[in-house]
Amino acid sequence: MSRCELTGKAPVVKNLVSHSNIKTKTKAQPNIQSKRLFSKALNSFVRLQVATSAIRDMEHMGGFDVFVLNQKPEKLSKRALEVQARIRRKMATKKKK
Repeated sequence: MSRCELTGKAPVVKNLVSHSNIKTKTKAQPNIQSKRLFSKALNSFVRLQVATSAIRDMEHMGGFDVFVLNQKPEKLSKRALEVQARIRRKMATKKKK
């Protein structure tokens, strides 16, 4: 079962309803891609499983770092939480200097 590590988007169960109102259960899979995303704060690439809709949202918000820092912790995977913590630590050390 694939799940986006940044947004928590996962497969959903839905009904296909025919003209005669017969309901057939189907599963809709999100478009999950394994991507290398560049973090400007860390100055390195991070490999994550990300939904294509999340990639579009990232570009709209202004980049990977801004998107990850604005996400709620309950939506992020363990790996994404570690990346978020690394970015926060790096930005805190830059502010001190």
